[in-house]
Amino acid sequence: MRHGWSRTALAALCLAGLTACETSTLAPRRTEVAPHSRPDGLKPPEAPVKPVEQGPSRASEDLKLYYARVQADLLAQGLLRTDGGGPDTPFTDTMLMRNFERIALAEEYERGAGLRPSAGELGFIKKWVRPIRVTTEFGAHVPQDQRVTDVNQVTQYVNRLARVTGHPISMTKGEANFHVLFMSEDDKDTIAPRIRELVPDVNPSALDLFNDLPRSIHCLVIAFSEEEGGYDYGMAIAVIRSEHPDLLRRSCIHEEVAQGLGLGNDSPQARPSIFNDDDEFALLTTHDETLLKLLYDPAVKPGMTADEVRPIIRSRIAVLLGGL
Repeated sequence: MRHGWSRTALAALCLAGLTACETSTLAPRRTEVAPHSRPDGLKPPEAPVKPVEQGPSRASEDLKLYYARVQADLLAQGLLRTDGGGPDTPFTDTMLMRNFERIALAEEYERGAGLRPSAGELGFIKKWVRPIRVTTEFGAHVPQDQRVTDVNQVTQYVNRLARVTGHPISMTKGEANFHVLFMSEDDKDTIAPRIRELVPDVNPSALDLFNDLPRSIHCLVIAFSEEEGGYDYGMAIAVIRSEHPDLLRRSCIHEEVAQGLGLGNDSPQARPSIFNDDDEFALLTTHDETLLKLLYDPAVKPGMTADEVRPIIRSRIAVLLGGL
């Protein structure tokens, strides 16, 4: 999980195969004085009743201001880079091997223990085998113009991930298995019910996280395996705060969707990478694309151990770096 100035969290909350892996409301003023009735002949035609549009709560506005300051501070420090890495961030085969093992094989949190950090041991490969069908959903309080931007960003990114991985990943308006939920603070009461609707047997402890989401959690993803205790993903749900300014929101899209593909951990040694809590990079880098190519090599299977997958990855890295 990323705290403070950071932007994302990956929740490893599990039951029935969950394997993944931050109000008050303004009201109109009222009067107690009842107006007199107008004589019938002077009454204007009755206009259609329009629903009252309620603006964002103070809590939502405060979050929006807070995250705007977070983004401004990070940019002032030269962070949240969008260049994908360059001559100042070279990486070698040894670095790629190390980073792949830490990001794809280790888990940030203990399985079935909520947000308790893991001991960092290398575990098993986690990835999708079935086609991934992505859809976006929005809370009722997310502005319409922002929805258009977010749908376009997710669509472009999904198309990029499909090209990079070679795996069937696409947007859909039909039955989906990867749901990207954009929710405001004023929509938070609907998050847990929606997750329960999508995954009826979800562990109740997984839902508790959404009842009082701290602002230090900017966004998160939970992924579910096909079978209990398995490593082949069949469903994923990402939750992204709509109060984020554009770049932070886009960075959440990039990291959460990529983590939902199986790159579930972060490493302070990974560079250039979004899988690093230092916030140097906002968007998926060339290094991260290489990790995804390694993970979605057909020879890499869900459930493989580090010893089983290491020779495959070493051979594949030689080919990929030779072509860079």
